Amino acid sequence: MKYKRIFLIVLDSLGIGEASDAYKFGDISVNTFKHIVSNTHFDYPNLRKLGMFNLVDDTSSKTIAYYTKGMPISNGKDTLTGHLEMMGIETKIPFKRFTDTGFPKELIDELESKTHRKVIGNCNASGTEIIERLGKQHMEEGSIIVYTSADSVLQIAAHEDIVPLEELYNICKIARELTLKEEWKVGRIIARPFIGTPGNFVRTPNRHDYALDPASKTVLDYLKENNYDVIALGKISDIFNNNGVTKSMKTKDNLDGINKIKEWLKTDFTGLCFANLNDFDSKYGHRRDVLGYAKAIKEFDDNLDDIINSLNSDDLLIITADHGNDPTYTGTDHTRENTPVLIYNKDFKQPKRLDNLDTFANIGATIADNFNVTKPKIGSSFLKDLL
Repeated sequence: MKYKRIFLIVLDSLGIGEASDAYKFGDISVNTFKHIVSNTHFDYPNLRKLGMFNLVDDTSSKTIAYYTKGMPISNGKDTLTGHLEMMGIETKIPFKRFTDTGFPKELIDELESKTHRKVIGNCNASGTEIIERLGKQHMEEGSIIVYTSADSVLQIAAHEDIVPLEELYNICKIARELTLKEEWKVGRIIARPFIGTPGNFVRTPNRHDYALDPASKTVLDYLKENNYDVIALGKISDIFNNNGVTKSMKTKDNLDGINKIKEWLKTDFTGLCFANLNDFDSKYGHRRDVLGYAKAIKEFDDNLDDIINSLNSDDLLIITADHGNDPTYTGTDHTRENTPVLIYNKDFKQPKRLDNLDTFANIGATIADNFNVTKPKIGSSFLKDLL
């Protein structure tokens, strides 16, 4: 075991340029990070010294970290697909999406029958927009708001005073069971509770995702089976449907996630701390909010000094992303992009650019290699290159 603790931080959707097959996904000349930088006035000195700017500017400025690009191989550009690939599963058949049509009447009829709640919405929509549009009706009649997006998701929104959280979660479990049918099999069911009054609705931090079980074991499972700690922060536990996780902590927002990472930096454990910072994607990427996205990156960069300085000599930090979501691009969908892979240890002697990773799974393979557990079927370790 070379490193006692590995901290893997996913900056959700912070891609660094179109993947080689991006045209198949309708994504041309996309680059989430570069376009944010070129359209705002912020600098990110800590990401710069880790090599982030070298990846988008094709330069070789001196860094304190190894850095490279991760290239996706899975058939999809969503959170679930990206994280699964990272931990060793290639998704060849994409999860079902109902972006253009809404969900079939048969599914909605079954959901209404089993939950005893009328369904309204059933369309592709922004979460904040649809609760603003249908929230008053929902409160008046006790219905539930069902909607989807460009992802493979079925989302259910409800006011916490109208549909108590436990009932909303149970409704989502019913939806998850129904959508195990092959023709309706979406990647995730998401509970989207909110509070407030018409014109002033606000989503709460009580979101809960119900994903499919991974198709096979992941690196997380192999770590857990070998009695290593697997600490999941943010929505990581939901993404893997609790498989391979030994400790799970939800986060309210990016800053809460950053603070929880800092807490675990002060805690003695042996294994992996796996964190997802979701605001980049959900609050700014999908809403095409360039300035908001830039400020969120700045918030992370401002805290990165503390994270780096809190690492022990036998800790490894890996910062990456799971897909892109270029806020300067058309529509509101994710974008098919390569991802940054920034790798830091305070004792690195001559950090440099590594060869591009031919799959996100190289990250998981490296983690498995470090802890000497079963490696996933895909991916190659770069542990030996870290000197």
